[in-house]
Amino acid sequence: MTFAIAFIGAGSIGFTRGLLADLLAVPGFRDLSVTFMDINPDNLRMCAELCQRDIDANGLPIRIRTTTDRREAVRGARYVFCTFRVGGLEAFRSDVDIPLSYGVDQCVGDTLCAGGVMYGQRGIAAMLDLCRDIRAVAEPGCLLLNYANPMAMLTWAANTAGGVRCLGLCHGVQGGHRQIADCVQAWARRQGLIGAEETVAKHDVTISAVGINHQTWYVQAQWRGIDLVPRMLELFEGHPEYPRTEKVRIDVLRRFGYYSTESNGHLSEYLPWYRKTPEAVRRWSDLGCWINGETGGYLRVCTEGRTWFENEFPGWMAAPPRTFAADRRGEEHGSYIIEALETGRPYRGHFNVINQGAVPNLPADAVVEVPAWVDRSGIAVPRCAELPPGCAAVCSQSIGVQRLAVQAAVSGDDRLLRQAVLLDPLVGAVCEPPAVWQMVDEMLVAQRAWLPQYGAAIAAAEARLAQGKAIPTTAYAGAARLAVKDIEAMRRDRAAADANAGDSDKAKVRKAAG
Repeated sequence: MTFAIAFIGAGSIGFTRGLLADLLAVPGFRDLSVTFMDINPDNLRMCAELCQRDIDANGLPIRIRTTTDRREAVRGARYVFCTFRVGGLEAFRSDVDIPLSYGVDQCVGDTLCAGGVMYGQRGIAAMLDLCRDIRAVAEPGCLLLNYANPMAMLTWAANTAGGVRCLGLCHGVQGGHRQIADCVQAWARRQGLIGAEETVAKHDVTISAVGINHQTWYVQAQWRGIDLVPRMLELFEGHPEYPRTEKVRIDVLRRFGYYSTESNGHLSEYLPWYRKTPEAVRRWSDLGCWINGETGGYLRVCTEGRTWFENEFPGWMAAPPRTFAADRRGEEHGSYIIEALETGRPYRGHFNVINQGAVPNLPADAVVEVPAWVDRSGIAVPRCAELPPGCAAVCSQSIGVQRLAVQAAVSGDDRLLRQAVLLDPLVGAVCEPPAVWQMVDEMLVAQRAWLPQYGAAIAAAEARLAQGKAIPTTAYAGAARLAVKDIEAMRRDRAAADANAGDSDKAKVRKAAG
């Protein structure tokens, strides 16, 4: 079986190496055409060398083709993986630090809030260019598998303004699924339903989740015929660790009756209640793991991961290569979707798609995250039951921000952009409208290199800022910020540094602070 696959943003080692290994673990996929593309030639070279070493060690004839030319990368491709971070760490720092100077304290800043909206402006501009290339030179019907954030915004833009069939793929549902299984295990042992040494694995618990990316709700969960949804608060409050690491998620569960897929830190920045003051940030966060609510936590671990990979690359090349085997495949959906489409082996997962009635009480034009099935006949998205009203209301607030942000990025209308930031729940809880207008000015100017659609707006913003800031700002570090580790500090725990740099899910281990 031979077809072409392109990786756009292939310098993202955490995704690229794992996705490729998962694909090449499929017996029929031993002779694929694989192209890596990245605008950073050094990262591209290192990732390609490492992945080619894995391929050679597994005895496959595949030779990775590398290019910095996006159009050449997708030429003839049947599938395209998108894992880019437009603007890299430089733009990411401004996504976090500029809002901080206005009191907006984000843990991640890549999905909603001021940082996520601006990340979407950069990403959508690049996504539309990628879609033009796919339409022009890829195999007809090419499927775009998007792993880049902000997931909903980029997937929305690709499917509508981009004119390309695109699925948005995230591992958030799988992560929460593991947590539910952990809670069931602890609860079942207390109830005497299993022995002290028996375990409950993720596959023992059946779930269904519905909502929008990073705000998807476990509306069904069963174990041994027991409906877990009415017991979910009891399960999580009774866990030995989660009441400390998942304070926000458990509180939202308490208020709305359903557990949300996304992590404590992520969820806290999508809502107006948990990060609007320094005291609230500290109260609702835990510093055992960045994703529990640390200020700028994802920026820190991404910075550390990039530093580690660039400095320790010879060690990665000297380490044992990956083995391509079915029992070593990861949880990322991409390889299973391609396998199902090409071989007919069925796969069920939770994907981000244009709603079109799949969730009846969410807007039809929005991108929703829902269960779907894949086989040789294609991707089947069923019609779900209505979301509980409170959960739907939470999602609808975010959808309004996403819609404005997508329209702004496609049209280059900075008024829509400012409205998107103003209507964001956390920004609105912290900032008055004049501060939001000035904050957007600062972010437009700081990120001008990646915002080609905003030329006139950036010039006007620069002129206003040159006259001085009407709204005073502060050099605020955040309520729960940790220092970025230098290379020597990371070398003291090489296993943790390797895992951080090499994993696509950089929050799989979510321990509590000691």
